[in-house]
Amino acid sequence: MSSVRKAKHGWILSIIFTLISLLYVYPVFLVLLNSFKKKVYISKRPFELPVGEKMFVGLENYIGGIEKTNFLAAFATSLFITVLSVLVIVVCTSMTAWYITRVKNVMTSGIYYLCLFSMIVPFQMVMFTLSKLADMLRLNTPWGLIIVYLGFGAGLAVFMFCGFVKSIPLEIEEAAMIDGCTPIQTYFSIVFPILKPTCITVAILQAMWIWNDYLLPYLTLDLKRFRTIPIAVQYLKGGFGSIDMGAMMATLVLAIIPIIVFYLVCQKYIIEGVVSGAVKG
Repeated sequence: MSSVRKAKHGWILSIIFTLISLLYVYPVFLVLLNSFKKKVYISKRPFELPVGEKMFVGLENYIGGIEKTNFLAAFATSLFITVLSVLVIVVCTSMTAWYITRVKNVMTSGIYYLCLFSMIVPFQMVMFTLSKLADMLRLNTPWGLIIVYLGFGAGLAVFMFCGFVKSIPLEIEEAAMIDGCTPIQTYFSIVFPILKPTCITVAILQAMWIWNDYLLPYLTLDLKRFRTIPIAVQYLKGGFGSIDMGAMMATLVLAIIPIIVFYLVCQKYIIEGVVSGAVKG
């Protein structure tokens, strides 16, 4: 009888969570729907299907959005910044976490708590200082923005990596040292492959944040030379509050497709990595 009740409760929960998930997916579906409508019908009939020659425009919004925003250049800039930023964050913060965990002294403890403190400080407190410092140090390029993202992404990444490194038996590293491995060789040959679940989780979380981020590139980059996709989409706004809604909907669809595909491919590693980084040790 209890198994029947459990099965019944399981079905009820499945239905409830399916409905909740549909509520989250619906706004994305609405954007996709309106990307095929004429501009006037997006405002007048946002919830209707794009049927009929008057309402349906095919790929016209997509072509217009790509041309008006110089989407391909913005896509290349976003891709360059996201890929290299994630790579730098994963490598640097995992090495930092390994050093912090294995070397116990006042300095490493201070570094660890500074990383945790960076997760608490509101971004609004450092906006002006960041913008001024980025201009002074000539960090207003995609290469400079990668360094900025490393600083802002280090807190969460170090915290997750430290939790996982504590679960790695020290004897494995000692055996590698006895065999003649240097610390760098030990890290890349032994430790880094073991960190794979957490590396993938950190990469997914950081990639979604960096790809969709608007504020940091806007404050840091030289916008006359470099624009990421969120900034390019914002330039579809014209004077007196006019917005090309058709082109905006189309470019938003193009912007979210890569990150959705990336997430779907790597989603199976998220829970494994989060649990390993936050619970173990």
